[in-house]
Amino acid sequence: MRLAWWDGKRRILAFDVLFAALVATGLVLEITKNEELRWYTVPLVTVPFVAMIVRRRFPLLFMAITPVAQWWPSVQVTIAAYTVASRKGLHWQTAVSFLYGAAVLVLWPLNRQISIPESVGYVVFFDLVPMLIGLWIYQRRALLAALRDRAEQAERERDLRSERVVVAERRRIAREMHDVVAHRVSAIALQSGALTMTAPDKQTEEVAEVIRKTSTAALTELREILQVLRDELPGEPGHVAPALDAVPVLVADAIATGLKVELRLPDPLPDVSPASGRAAYRVVQEALTNATKHAPGVVVTVDITANQENLAVEVSNPRGVRSAEVPGSGFGLVGMQERVSLAGGTLRTGWDDGVFKVQATLPTKAAE
Repeated sequence: MRLAWWDGKRRILAFDVLFAALVATGLVLEITKNEELRWYTVPLVTVPFVAMIVRRRFPLLFMAITPVAQWWPSVQVTIAAYTVASRKGLHWQTAVSFLYGAAVLVLWPLNRQISIPESVGYVVFFDLVPMLIGLWIYQRRALLAALRDRAEQAERERDLRSERVVVAERRRIAREMHDVVAHRVSAIALQSGALTMTAPDKQTEEVAEVIRKTSTAALTELREILQVLRDELPGEPGHVAPALDAVPVLVADAIATGLKVELRLPDPLPDVSPASGRAAYRVVQEALTNATKHAPGVVVTVDITANQENLAVEVSNPRGVRSAEVPGSGFGLVGMQERVSLAGGTLRTGWDDGVFKVQATLPTKAAE
């Protein structure tokens, strides 16, 4: 036997076994009243007991043995009529079960005559009413299943519409970034390259070359990001994202642009998780960018320390005399907070005795 016969629920099987045991107990008590029929006890009890347990899988079989169920099989006919109707619905088996049950109720026992009104009453009460209740249960079950399928289909269609909207919005953002940002970065790269070739002095040539390299690298990363935005399935950019070991290169590029930076790194560099390494790099990158815009000419200190559990990143700079005329989006600190949170760390920013500090604490190991 399989549990699927009882709709996959153990409590239904337990109910059928308990109910069959109660009916079998009643049969034993009734049969043993007649001394001459005691030897019929075992087959007359075992057959309906087993049939009642498997009635959900073989409802017609249960109806077929109702004549041997007991001396007055109204209980078995009632249960069988309900079971067949609730399992089969409007089916020929339901009609056969009803007619067979009516014949059992009317013709059994053969040694007793009952009137027509009594026969009709027995058939209606013990056969017709259970069948109608079973049909109602069957239709209700079918209706609930149909409503559940419709709800699941509506949810799938909603998810598909949401995915289409997300894809369309990503492509729109990609178009805007390509038309505006990529175009202007390309212009910066071209103009700085031209300035490198025609620079009047060595210092101007070096600064122009740094601008050209930086803008070219930014353009390459931007194109990879645009490719990710245009792909229907989200993914990671094709290049390897910079991590903690790329911080010295980042600081060197900043120094080449004229920013004064003091870098303190542990030797050797600690082995941290990729998420923490990327977050630390982006924190330093954004902090240096903010220092360039809001406090040009000051000395920026980048201090990175680590132990077995945490990686600490602190970027600090004093208040600048003037600010560079570079527009800001206002999302730099928000972006740092999001990156650090995704890596499982914490971020604090603010002024401390005239020094603006960005302090990030990141786990050295990835969270399980």
